[in-house]
Formats: sequence, C-alpha cells, structure tokens
Amino acid sequence: MMEQIHNFDEPVLRRGSDCKKYDAAVCGPDMLPMWIADTDFKAPQPVIDALMQRMSDGVYGYPVVSKEFRAAVAYWEKTRFHWDIPESAVEFVPGVIPGVICAVRALSHPGDQVVIHTPCYPPFRDMASHNGRILLRNELKVKNGQYQIDFEDLEQKLSDVRTKLFILCNPQNPTGRVFTREELEKIGELCLRHHVFVLSDEIHGDLTYRGHTHIPFGSISKELAENSVTFVNPSKTFNTAGFRTAAFVALNPQIKAAVHEAVLDNKGIGENLCGTVATIAAYRHGAYYADQMMEYLEGNLDIVCAALEKTDKIKIVRPEGTYLLWLDCRGLNMTQSQLKAFFEQKAKLLLNDGLTFGPEGEGFMRMNIATQRCNVEEAMRRLLRAVEEI
Repeated sequence: MMEQIHNFDEPVLRRGSDCKKYDAAVCGPDMLPMWIADTDFKAPQPVIDALMQRMSDGVYGYPVVSKEFRAAVAYWEKTRFHWDIPESAVEFVPGVIPGVICAVRALSHPGDQVVIHTPCYPPFRDMASHNGRILLRNELKVKNGQYQIDFEDLEQKLSDVRTKLFILCNPQNPTGRVFTREELEKIGELCLRHHVFVLSDEIHGDLTYRGHTHIPFGSISKELAENSVTFVNPSKTFNTAGFRTAAFVALNPQIKAAVHEAVLDNKGIGENLCGTVATIAAYRHGAYYADQMMEYLEGNLDIVCAALEKTDKIKIVRPEGTYLLWLDCRGLNMTQSQLKAFFEQKAKLLLNDGLTFGPEGEGFMRMNIATQRCNVEEAMRRLLRAVEEI
C-alpha cells in the first residue's frame, strides 16, 4: 500500500463558508485569524472518502448506537498510546465540554469544589459557575523555562473536604504543557488520598512535539483508571469539530452508568451520523495524517520562536503540545484592552484574549499556528512590524 501524504501547505478557502474562525463579524478581510482552536487543514482523505460514500446513500435518518465507533476509539487509544481498554468502556458524548458538564453533574453537587490548573480553557470556568460549583484555581508557574505544577497548593485545595473533582487538561490549554508520568502519578496519588475524582480532558492528546509523549491518565494504573473518566475527541487533530462528536472512557462501571444517566437526562445520547463516520475513519486510517501534521506544526513553531527572539517585548515558553501558543506580551506595557487593540488594529491579527483564560492571563494572548506556513510567516512579519512601530 502506498504511503499517504497530506499537503498541509494546500490553501483552503474558508472565508464565506460559514466558518466561525473567519466569520466576517469578527474577522475583516485584512485580518489574519489565529484564534479559535481548529485548523486550516483539510481533513484526511480517508475521512473525506468515508463521508462522501455515506452521504451518497441519500438517507440520513436516526443512526443506531455504533459498535464500530466504540471499537475505533479503543483501537486509537491502544495503537497510539498503548492503553488497552474494552470497547464497553467507551461511550459517545456530543463534545468534550458537554461530557465534562454531565460528569460534573453526575459526580458532584451544587456547592462542591472543583480544582483545575490555570490559566484554563474558558468553558471550564463557565461550567463551574453555571452549575453551582466552586472553581479552585491551581496556578501553573513558570520555573526553569517550563510551566510547572505547584503541588503544595494543589494538595491544599484537594484536601478540602468540599473538593470533590479535579479537572485535568493534558496537554494543557493554553500553556501547552504535556505532563510527565511522574507528574500524573503524583496528581493521581493526591486525588486518591483525598478522595477526589478526576475528569481528564485529553482532546489535544495527539498533538505533542518531539521529545514529549502524551500519557492517558487512566493508563497509569488500575486504581487511577477507576478513579477517573477520560474525554477524547478527534476534532483537534483531524479538523472535524463541526460534527460535535466525542467520547468518554470510564472503566469503573458504576461511574460510567452515572455519567451515562446524566448524558441521558440532558438528551445528549443521539449520535451524529457524520461524526460517527468521520471518527471511525480518522481513528482507523488517520495515523499518517496525525504524524505528518505534527512535523508540519513543529516547523511553524520554529518560525514563531525564531521571530520572537528578535524582540524582548513578547516572550513565549515553547509548548510541548497543542498548536496553541501562550504569548507573554507584558513587555509591551499595555492594558488588556490596549493589547487586544494592538493585535487587531496594528498587527491585524485575531488572537484569543488571554484574560478570558482567567486572571493569570492578563498580559497574554493565545495564538493558533495550525495554518499554512505562509500564514505563520506573514503573521510574524505583521507582529514584528507592529512592535517596531510602537
């Protein structure tokens, strides 16, 4: 069989295609969007082919609960991460965040505390406040050129009797940390000691750079597998976010049943026909694409890091995973509103406002480099020029 090669430099016209990233309401024709976490790359050809074949049937009624969907998720976890899970432990959810919300509702009560590393993905903050839970922030600190966990603070928060859940985001969004086995073991040991259950968001698990490896939290030990629920989604890797299809993995049958009940109560059980087809094709036939994309992103990351070495105004801690860069712009000495205006009006770059990731994000912006290399090069030209003109 010939090796498949994907052309990540291939331009893709996304303006005017109902694409949120390029929505004219937020992204004018002279703006380069590098914000929301999807890619500008076409999905793998096996995914496109599988969807075209299924759509050619012309009948799109309610689908059955797909056994092949569960088998494909289990296959990917085993072949990609050496985590051997039974297909019966896998279940569909319409997105990682909806799944986490259902798990929070199933495994805690209003007034309970939930701990998370910060800065954190904004929906996690909203999830807590919208569901009557109290979010405790365990701030990641930069030490020796790396974002690191403050374990003393983490244990203090986990030891509070009101703390029931810990949300792990690994690889971490927005800092790009990929936690080591030792760090994950220590998190797991603390959570077991203090009777805190773990919800592990591993949506960026495929996206790790050279020298770093994603380790599924539940793969570390039987005890941690039974004290956690893991959430996965092919959307970040294969650009299938619009299909609203994810999965959770729960090896504890009682926990799985509780989360399933919450999903059922919130009418989140109906699988997406296209999402099921895309997920199966991606996980069965998309390994080549994931590997090649990370090689391509490594080149994009090198360009950004080299460009930022030319200024002392904007710094970056090189990420270990994800295609999201956490830019430290405090050297510009701007308020957050001035910083947003600088990027949008002067540099003509649409990034995510760091403050939306929590108070730790003040002075920061998040940049998505999962786009054609020419766009990354143009973005760096614009940014350096805008800095020079200050």
